[in-house]
Amino acid sequence: MSIVSLAGDSKSSATLDVLHDVAAKNNVTITSPTSQEAYLAVLQAADVTAQAVQDLPDYIDPRLIPVPTINGAASTSQSDAAQTRQYHKPDPSTNTHNAWRLITELRATNPTSRLLEGKTIAVKDNMSVGGIPYTCGMFTDTMASAVNGEYPISSIDSSVAKRVLEAGGTITGITTCENYSLTPLSYTSANGAVHNPYLRNFNTGGSTSGGACALSLRAARERGVTGLENAGPDVDMQIGGDQAGSIRMPSSFTGVYGLKQRMDWCRPMAQNVDDVALLLTALAGYDGLDGRQGAECPLRENVLQYHEELAKFAEGKDKSQVGKGMKVGIITESLSIPGTVPEVARVVEDAAMKHFAAAGAQVERVSVPMHLLGPAIWTAASRNHMASLTAQGKVPDILTHNLPHFAPKWPLDQEMFELLSRYNPAVINIIFSQTFLTEKYGPEVQGKAHRHVFQLRAAYDKALEEYDILVTPTGVSVAPPHPDLRKEEEGGSSVMDKMKLAVGSTNNTCPFNATGHPGLSVPCGWGMSEGGRGWLPVGMQIIGKRWKDLDVLKAAKVFEAGGGGLGKWPGPV
Repeated sequence: MSIVSLAGDSKSSATLDVLHDVAAKNNVTITSPTSQEAYLAVLQAADVTAQAVQDLPDYIDPRLIPVPTINGAASTSQSDAAQTRQYHKPDPSTNTHNAWRLITELRATNPTSRLLEGKTIAVKDNMSVGGIPYTCGMFTDTMASAVNGEYPISSIDSSVAKRVLEAGGTITGITTCENYSLTPLSYTSANGAVHNPYLRNFNTGGSTSGGACALSLRAARERGVTGLENAGPDVDMQIGGDQAGSIRMPSSFTGVYGLKQRMDWCRPMAQNVDDVALLLTALAGYDGLDGRQGAECPLRENVLQYHEELAKFAEGKDKSQVGKGMKVGIITESLSIPGTVPEVARVVEDAAMKHFAAAGAQVERVSVPMHLLGPAIWTAASRNHMASLTAQGKVPDILTHNLPHFAPKWPLDQEMFELLSRYNPAVINIIFSQTFLTEKYGPEVQGKAHRHVFQLRAAYDKALEEYDILVTPTGVSVAPPHPDLRKEEEGGSSVMDKMKLAVGSTNNTCPFNATGHPGLSVPCGWGMSEGGRGWLPVGMQIIGKRWKDLDVLKAAKVFEAGGGGLGKWPGPV
């Protein structure tokens, strides 16, 4: 028997006054008594039905039950999350660059493979690891799920965390994530600003900020960069997420490798391309819990063994012939897109021309005029709903298993406004933009932007008919300095100062999130920092055909075979 009834239900809090209020919010007035009775009845039925679901005990899909681990055994009960996994917050004296949010050492009791055995992997602080506090870089004041100032404990292992553990990897910690996971820079986290290992008080990029720092520490130390003795442990691999550049920008700013596939998917970052391929093999494949995974997404058992295929590609070949037959197109417009620092464009173009050619590839410039419209199309396609999904916690319109332990505070109030304006005005920007754009344009501008995404995709696809891969600078500059986070009246940076740091920084990365082309940031050289204070890494972005991640990884191998890479640190100024 259905619990829905049209007889009117005394258990409902919906009254005639509530009905009139709801109608007024929809710009109508109900005057007919029979209409009032009918609409009140269905409103009450909806209320009672929703309350019945609200009163149910929560359900967690068994596929997300935390994996039993050596350092703290996870429960196998759906109603009892991993309670004994051990972690600790690092002392600031041993975490001087704020790369780490929490330190762990989790290994599966019974891994199903040895694919990642011996590898240390860090997880971004917007991905759930059972039994570990979940923060998403947010202040507890902005989290409805925080209790008495404490962050909620994750009740699930996210699919990517579970796959790392099952592959025999060691999760060594949770790295700092930017506030709401929403900025291409690294000063907004409740954990504090994350510093670039090559130049303190400069950004690592965001929102996978701590992960990029932890990954780059090893190479920076080996290059003789000083002041890193107490910056904490380095790692082999990092799991990041990328919605506009949140993997590739930090990779570019810190001189590591970072791959994104489509819009906002979890993907690998590593110190070298081989480990990117290895971690991709472990993470890739359909999980049945994310509605964004379409028909093109392979089942786990059909996932390409990227690391094996990449090893075969260069095996036994002379370095000067590894890229023979490969055609590389440098997108002309990417070298002068708004915000571009000429030195960065020059470093990327020179590196691509020299090192791809040295490995036998053919390198040319190619014009893709639509690339200049890419950032506007991405923005219009996302701004009408980004605040709802990011700051409000709205459930998306596709079936997905959301986070049972997490809820942001909503609606925005004055206290939140002041806090976020100081630390991450990008959150306020998306809230205001959604309100304004929705009221002025309705859904049409977003719908039109979606149609233009197909046009943008076709423009890149056409170029990729002639070229095997496309190349752009990853960032339009090297890492900028951090703003001053003191209150503005105390001499701190203004909201405008902070906005200027971020605007346009993802101009070369966000278009490919919209179109779904895989993109890999590869370190390719050095550029002078703002103010001439020191040398910072420059990243080159390699773009491939949709779903052809292996082509992108192979291109990185060709670049390396030709002598490409970050190269020797020029040293302090």
